[in-house]
Amino acid sequence: MRPFGSKNPPQKAVFMYRHFFKRLFDILFSLVAIIILALPMFIIAVVVWCTSKGPAIFVQKRVGKNGKPFKFYKFRSMTIDAPHDVATREINGDAYITKVGHFLRRTSLDELPQLFCILKGDMSLIGPRPVVCSETELTEKRRATGALAIRPGLTGLAQIRARDKLTDMDMKADVDGQYAQKITFWGDLKIFLKTILVVLREDGIEEGHAETAETSMPAVAEAAVAEAAVEEAVEETGTDNTDDTSETDDTSNETAVQA
Repeated sequence: MRPFGSKNPPQKAVFMYRHFFKRLFDILFSLVAIIILALPMFIIAVVVWCTSKGPAIFVQKRVGKNGKPFKFYKFRSMTIDAPHDVATREINGDAYITKVGHFLRRTSLDELPQLFCILKGDMSLIGPRPVVCSETELTEKRRATGALAIRPGLTGLAQIRARDKLTDMDMKADVDGQYAQKITFWGDLKIFLKTILVVLREDGIEEGHAETAETSMPAVAEAAVAEAAVEEAVEETGTDNTDDTSETDDTSNETAVQA
């Protein structure tokens, strides 16, 4: 399925969007959003600060473009004694997530401070979600698929397919790689609009449960979600967005089959 049924975008247009207009849109969008959301963000910060001990903003090192670490911001949704430099899914979040934090995470309002990361140039509005520096295996898999060569995003292709439930690293790296190989304006717009629907429906939320027999998804169900994400990623980005991507498409399809 081609994004919005559009014709193949010219190769020059794709190049210009990827290397110039995408960053321009990021700057304009983040700047306008920060201005409009300044008061709501201030209120959230005050509520977080007043309802639990610790700073309102959680700061963590995450993996950025080309593997370069950067400072990643979120509204703090956990207590200050929660493990700091690990992925949320690797800990028992129920033991640390605050009452306000549950609401922030369900609505994704905790992600709003990342608008400043986008404005600074560390992140993009659309791209693979940045991972914790300790997740070296996923980082290297992303490097192999080309996903590490672009800025991480506030939302991305994997988020509109499975959100927190896509935990298989090979599948996640494949989905991120599919996006990195076929960045287009229409594809980004479609991801952005679908993200709004996913957030409003509160789809695919996993609030930091450690992987145990009681809390993790069954292996078969998780594999099904991951496989569907890869198959729909190929369909979503369009297998013929540019005139010179046939060779890339063959490689991507072979990866999906092997997965």
